[in-house]
Order: sequence, then C-alpha cells, then structure tokens
Amino acid sequence: MSGENVGRKRDSATTRTAILTAAQQLFAERGYERTTVREIATHAGVNQALLFRYFGSKDELFRAAIADRGRRVLEDGPVDGLLGRLLSRALEPSGSAAQGHWLQAALRSSGHDEGAAAIRRELGDEYARALSALTDGPDAELRADLLLAWLLGIGLVRSVHRREPLASADPAAVAQHVLRAARVLLERVDVNFPPL
Repeated sequence: MSGENVGRKRDSATTRTAILTAAQQLFAERGYERTTVREIATHAGVNQALLFRYFGSKDELFRAAIADRGRRVLEDGPVDGLLGRLLSRALEPSGSAAQGHWLQAALRSSGHDEGAAAIRRELGDEYARALSALTDGPDAELRADLLLAWLLGIGLVRSVHRREPLASADPAAVAQHVLRAARVLLERVDVNFPPL
C-alpha cells in the first residue's frame, strides 16, 4: 500500500470519528429532532456532502453514533462491571462528557420513533444479553430488562426532570444503593463503584 493510500485511510478514519463525536455530543444535548445535519457537519469541521458520504442519512448517523458509544461501554471491561459502568455515565453531571452518552441521547430522542427503535435494536438487546449472563435465574432476560428500565428511569429523573433529591445526589451514594439492590436480580453483578 502506498504512503498516499495509508494517509487517505487515516484521514478517512479521523473524519469518520470527528463526525461521530460531533453527532454524539449534539444528539445528547438536543435530541434527534432538534439536531441538524448542518450543525453536526459544522461541529465536525466537514461539509454535509462528506457526512452523507460516510453515513448516508441522519437516521443512519444517529444509529451509528448511538451504537459506537454504547458498544464502547460494553467493551470497557468485564461484564460483571457493565451495570456500574452504565451507572457511572448516567450519573455524571449535566454538561459533562456524559452528555455524549447514549442514555442522554435516548432520553432526549424518545419521541423519535426511528431513534428509539435504533437504540432498542442496537444496544438494548446487547446490554440485556450481557447482563442476563450474571444470573442463573430462569427469567434472566426479564431481570436484565428490569435493571435497564431502572437505569433509564434514573437518567430521566436525574438529568431531564432534575428532580430532587436524585438530581444533586452524590453519584457514589446512588450507585451504591442501585448496585446492592441489583444483586437481588443479578447475583454476579460487581458492586464496586466506580467499576474497577
């Protein structure tokens, strides 16, 4: 492979990453409907034509942005620490790096059918499958779904509705309660927070 092709491949990966990063941030801050492709392209430092070349449509970009961020959480450590990693991101204060997290994007885009379906399809099944491996119970998938629903509820109350006392509660205190309670459903969940 020539040096020019290697440079182009590296530039291509860098451009794709810049677009995904911009999309993750803006979708999380504003939701699907209020985020425009033009804003994402400008934020990424590319033109709209290049964005469409890489992702095809706003829907495809949304799916890719959500899947990319969510899969990184799955890959960041052992499965027994997944719930702790998800909690860690969900409990970060508004305006922090957590705003690029799929949970905030999901909450802010819940009225967008395609976006909600993408989140369920891309991540819900993968998270549920991973978490259900942490119990020998006959209803493992139900137990995992219950914890994921609880996590979404915590994110909604804390970062969207900003209801007290949860909105300003210490993340470690919230996580301690949630992880201890989660052990009832998934006996092999890691209760360390932040996750090791």
